Amino acid sequence: MKHNTSDFNCSITVPASASRAFQSICNVDAWWTTDLHGNTQHLNDSFTVAFYGETFVKFLITEMLPEKKIIWLVTDCYLHWIENKHEWTNTRVIWEIVQQGNQTHIHMTHEGLIPSAECYASCKEGWNEHIRGSLFQLLTQGKGNPVLPK
Repeated sequence: MKHNTSDFNCSITVPASASRAFQSICNVDAWWTTDLHGNTQHLNDSFTVAFYGETFVKFLITEMLPEKKIIWLVTDCYLHWIENKHEWTNTRVIWEIVQQGNQTHIHMTHEGLIPSAECYASCKEGWNEHIRGSLFQLLTQGKGNPVLPK
């Protein structure tokens, strides 16, 4: 898996099948936020995740290879805490899944989230928390820690 080294990347390895990893990533409200509208399971599904009332991100699933790859295109967003509220628009979140024996490696690249981006530091922290924390917990303990609406 080769990626632009400046795009944000995050990986985890879990004792789960590629099928379970794929299903868990698609079950966005179990690990990212429960404030989710739309569908997250199929190619061309669109969904919106929201945080704390103001912040939202709208996605379109543009590629889906079961147990291998998922690509979410950001079609719109509003990031309330930064000056460029639409900084994620037209970026892509790329999930790559590789089963190795009884473990599965999940690699996420947020293409376009680069160190010069205004939200890079806070978004890096958030992605790490959601993937290395909540998604990992969902796959290893059966329960994630998604953000709850306030």
